[in-house]
Amino acid sequence: INKRPAIAATRAAYKALGKEPNRYRPSSEALCRRIVKGMELYFISDLVDLINVVSVASGYSIGGFDADKIAGDTLSLGAGREGEDFEAIGRGQLNISCMPVYRDEVGGVGTPTSDNERTKLSDDTRRLLMCINVYGEEMPVDNTVALATRLLEEYCSATDIKVTTYR
Repeated sequence: INKRPAIAATRAAYKALGKEPNRYRPSSEALCRRIVKGMELYFISDLVDLINVVSVASGYSIGGFDADKIAGDTLSLGAGREGEDFEAIGRGQLNISCMPVYRDEVGGVGTPTSDNERTKLSDDTRRLLMCINVYGEEMPVDNTVALATRLLEEYCSATDIKVTTYR
């Protein structure tokens, strides 16, 4: 699993920042490991499950955030700082030091390992912000976006989908 190009590239990004990827696995790797072990994937909600399917298919760790819970107009991407507060979904406090972190005006909202409780998706989510972490290409990015878009339209009745890519 850790030899898949997208997963290997994410692990390399962790190592380059000083994070141990065997201790803090990218979510795409953790999902694939569950499948290989014969364990079921978590069934949480249509949005979360859809993101997990795209993650397994592409090898990319994908952040899914409730856009209405994002503070400010933009996200930034940087390295986690020592002692930075981050309450990971279902995990409690996560040491995000030396890990890629998306931040809004309040703080961290997601990493390739876990998203933050503060901006997590819920049944009340009406606007999704999806961040596909591509550190090394496995599935072409356009194909990944097309798959996510098709599944959002088909299974979540999504409309008005806007795609922005940063390379």
